[in-house]
Amino acid sequence: MDLHLDGKVIIITGGFKGIGKGIALQVAREGAIPVVINRSDDAQGQFARDIGRYAETYDTHLLDLNDTDGIAPIVEETYRKYGHIDGIVNNAGVNDNKDLETTDWRDFERSIHGNLTHYYELVHASVGHLKESRGAIVNISSKTALTGQGKTSAYAAAKGAILGLTREWAAALAPSGVRVNAIVVAECWTPLYAKWIRSFGDEAAQRERLSEITDRIPLEHRMTTVEEIGDTAAFLLSDRASHTTGQWIFPDGGYVHLDRALT
Repeated sequence: MDLHLDGKVIIITGGFKGIGKGIALQVAREGAIPVVINRSDDAQGQFARDIGRYAETYDTHLLDLNDTDGIAPIVEETYRKYGHIDGIVNNAGVNDNKDLETTDWRDFERSIHGNLTHYYELVHASVGHLKESRGAIVNISSKTALTGQGKTSAYAAAKGAILGLTREWAAALAPSGVRVNAIVVAECWTPLYAKWIRSFGDEAAQRERLSEITDRIPLEHRMTTVEEIGDTAAFLLSDRASHTTGQWIFPDGGYVHLDRALT
């Protein structure tokens, strides 16, 4: 299916690895121009090699999104360069395990800032351009906002707020034809997830822990891939999803909504 994304300019946060990279690669395959905002890290070279297989034109901007004032200049530079901005993917964030018992309010607020504020600022800085192009926004959220996890109050709060903002922005921007949707990620295999699995010990212990998780995923008892998240995001950014807005989409193998005791 042609998603009609050819030449569309899509700004993506946290695009060098994991879910953000999966989205960047997929929109590039569809002919879009990915503009990736990512902090400086050792994944930049590999990202450039991978994206270069699909896109002749793309941009990368190195920014720690905690420095939120740096976002608007990137947006304006992108608009000056291309003359339009057609989509936003708010993706960057980290589950930092700031739990209720040991996290004071200052650390809680710092975590909220790192996982939420840049979502708002990127859309705030881009909204005029999105109205002009009748573009689309995709916010990446997490199952923790709906299921809880028991040890990550700040992250769950930020991801819950993202779901609320998705509905709020969809309502606010509907008169301008701008669509806003969220992807709720459950158990997706990313470099961060792999690092967490390695923390459980030797290979046998890692396999046992991973099996405990995948056994609870009803469809095929496997992790969601970043490519599957990328496919979903590309569809939501495209005019093939032209009457879809204010939705929370769950490409999770049934993890959130089906009984995880299914075998």
